[in-house]
Amino acid sequence: MKFCSQCGKTVVFRIPEGDNRERFLCESCGAIHYQNPRIITGCLAVWEDRVLLCKRAIQPRSGFWTLPAGFLENGETATAGAERETWEEVRAKVAELELYTMFSLPHISQIYLFYRAQLIDGIFAPGEETDAVRLFHEADVPWDKLAFPVIRDTLQHYFRDRANKEFRVHAADIEISRDIRR
Repeated sequence: MKFCSQCGKTVVFRIPEGDNRERFLCESCGAIHYQNPRIITGCLAVWEDRVLLCKRAIQPRSGFWTLPAGFLENGETATAGAERETWEEVRAKVAELELYTMFSLPHISQIYLFYRAQLIDGIFAPGEETDAVRLFHEADVPWDKLAFPVIRDTLQHYFRDRANKEFRVHAADIEISRDIRR
């Protein structure tokens, strides 16, 4: 950030008085510009004994398979965002959404919320950001072509829970050292 969104003056990056971490601060009008993690929400949509995956047509990880998900919008609940993203990416309607996995990734300032959901009618098609959409049995999931580790982890939890016939919410903090990120 270079300029204040309140008054347009140049901002500095330092610890404001009474705070404990660096923030963008406008010395002209005094506005403190907080930057908080982005929330990604989506669905693990199920039809009969298969899960719905989509192949990304955009970066990052274009050409890799993922669950339909995306950034939560302002003024939107997490479940409404998951339903919207599912519609936008795979043109599918879902019901019975239950929070299933939550991953905190502080190294990229993101939080992922995936909801276990049922496809309403088994109808789906690629959206604008999607090259392909397909239902997969567990044995057919393209494990080596999944876009992100949180997708793999969510699917592994699901198939394990399904085999045990007991579903619960899974949460994890995924921290990567600064040395690895370089």
